[in-house]
Amino acid sequence: MPDRYETVLRQAAEKFKRGIGPAAQAGIIPYKSENGAWITSPYDGNSWWTGGFWPGLMWQLHALTGDDAFLTEARRVEVLLCDEFRRFEYLNHDVGFMYLLSCGADYKLTGNEQARQDTLHAASLLMGRFNLAGFIRAWNGPDRSGYAIIDCMMNLSLLFWASRETEDPRFVNTAKVHADMTMREFVRPDGSVSHIIELDPKTGARVAEHPGQGYALGSSWSRGQAWGLYGFTLAYMNTEDPAYLNTAKRIADYFIANIRPDGLTNSDFRQPETPERIDNMAGAIAACGLIELARQTGTSAYEQAAYRLVDGLLAHCCDFTDRFCGLLTKCTASYHEDGAGQETNILYGDYFLIEALSKLNGTDPMLWM
Repeated sequence: MPDRYETVLRQAAEKFKRGIGPAAQAGIIPYKSENGAWITSPYDGNSWWTGGFWPGLMWQLHALTGDDAFLTEARRVEVLLCDEFRRFEYLNHDVGFMYLLSCGADYKLTGNEQARQDTLHAASLLMGRFNLAGFIRAWNGPDRSGYAIIDCMMNLSLLFWASRETEDPRFVNTAKVHADMTMREFVRPDGSVSHIIELDPKTGARVAEHPGQGYALGSSWSRGQAWGLYGFTLAYMNTEDPAYLNTAKRIADYFIANIRPDGLTNSDFRQPETPERIDNMAGAIAACGLIELARQTGTSAYEQAAYRLVDGLLAHCCDFTDRFCGLLTKCTASYHEDGAGQETNILYGDYFLIEALSKLNGTDPMLWM
C-alpha cells in the first residue's frame, strides 16, 4: 500500500474536520459544496436518499483518527435522519444508503443500542417495500409501483445485516429474491446494466426499460455499473452464492474496459464524445467494489484497476484547499441536468473515495457488512 494514501487520508480528515462546524451551524445534512459552503439536498429535505453519506464519512474518519469530533457530528445527523421515520411518505428503498451508513455504523463501531434499533427499523421499512411478485419497489407514487433500479443492489446490504443481527432469514431471503431478479432483468450479455426496469406489480413480468440517469435508453450509465459491481460483490460476500460473484465479475470486466486513459469515468460509457461529462462518483464507487472483488477472487487485475481509478481521482480531481468544503470534483448526478448537480462536488463521491482509500490503507471499518 503506497504511503501516499495514508497521507491523503490524513489531509482529508483535516479538511472534513474543518467542514463540521459549517454543517452543524447550518443544521443541515451536506449534499454538495459550492462557493465555500455546504448545500443541502435538492429534493425531499432530510429524506433525500444521500443523507447517510455524511455521517458515514464521519464514521470512516472516526475509525481512522479516533477523533470524537467526527462521532459527535455523525450523531447530530442521525437525529435528523431518525426524525424522517415519522415523515415516512418520503422514504423509499434507499433507507439502506441512509441508515446503514449512519445508525448501522454507530452500532457497529460503538455498540449504541438505540442505533441498532433504528437500523432494524429501517430494515423493516425496506422489507415492507417487497412485492411478492418478486422485487423490491424502488420509488413512491402510483405510476411507479413496478419500478426497480440497479442502485438497490447496495440497499440489500441492510437486509443481509438484519438477518445476521436477528437470526431471522426473512431479510436475507428477500434480498436474494431481489438480487436474482436483478441478475435476470438488469444485467445484459456484455456485462453492462440497465438503470430502471419496470415490472408488472401483479405478476413480476418485465414491462419496459427506462433510461433513467444515463444518456439514453439502452446506454450504459457508469454509476449504475458501479452500483451493480459493488452490490453483487457484497451480495456474494453475504451469501457465498457463486452466481453473484460471476455477475460481479462480468460487470467489473465491462467497467474496466471503459475506464478513461486518465483514470476518470464518463457519466455514461456510451455517451457522445461531446460534451465531455465526467462522473467521478462512479469511479470511486467502482474502486471500492473492485478492491473487495480482488480480495474475493485473488485477481490482481481488479486490484490494479482500483489503483488506476483512485490514482486518477487523486491526480486530477481532488481539491484539498478551502475553496469549497468537499474534496472530489467533477461529480455528475445525471447525464441530463436534473437539478442534482453536474461536474461539481457531490458528497457521496467524497464518501466513496475515502472508503476506497481506507480499504487500501487497511483502516476501512466495512460499514456495508
